[in-house]
Amino acid sequence: MADSDSRTLMLVGAINAFREHGIATTSLTEIVERSGAPRGSVYHYFPEGKGQLAGEAVAYFGRGVSAAISSMIAQSSPPEIIDAVVTIFRNSLVESDFTSSCPVAAAAVEGASTPAALTAAGESFTSWESLLTSFFWQQGQPSETAAQWATVVIASIEGATLMAKAQHTTAPLDRIGAHLKALVSPS
Repeated sequence: MADSDSRTLMLVGAINAFREHGIATTSLTEIVERSGAPRGSVYHYFPEGKGQLAGEAVAYFGRGVSAAISSMIAQSSPPEIIDAVVTIFRNSLVESDFTSSCPVAAAAVEGASTPAALTAAGESFTSWESLLTSFFWQQGQPSETAAQWATVVIASIEGATLMAKAQHTTAPLDRIGAHLKALVSPS
């Protein structure tokens, strides 16, 4: 296995663990087990330890979501984007029996305990907002409205995901998805 493959497997293993348990309670042992990488490789790829791994994993996930949003923007209407994002979060919750959520949100919630992850979370949210703001503006919304919609979409879906996880039901996501689609539908 190539070095970059092992490193990527560790990032993905960390993301999956953080989605289920948060960053603080996830051990390096669990990340190594999920990734299939040798234990010594953690410090080979992430010499600063768990904090560096957490920051890079959250950034990696954030870039993946940004790429997915960019891809959707190229071929979707605003309601279709809302539907697609809500579906991704809903499926993740259902497939994990409501144990998995967004690692970016986990990093934001845990804040000071993992500064690199918190920074990566902030950068991820900013990127997602920028992409959606630009998209809504290109769809004809005034700049301020486009920015407001982007923030409302991201904050609402993230919040509904946390509620759905805690309540063990997709109802909050389903309701927020319907509301957001109505918000961004052409008048």
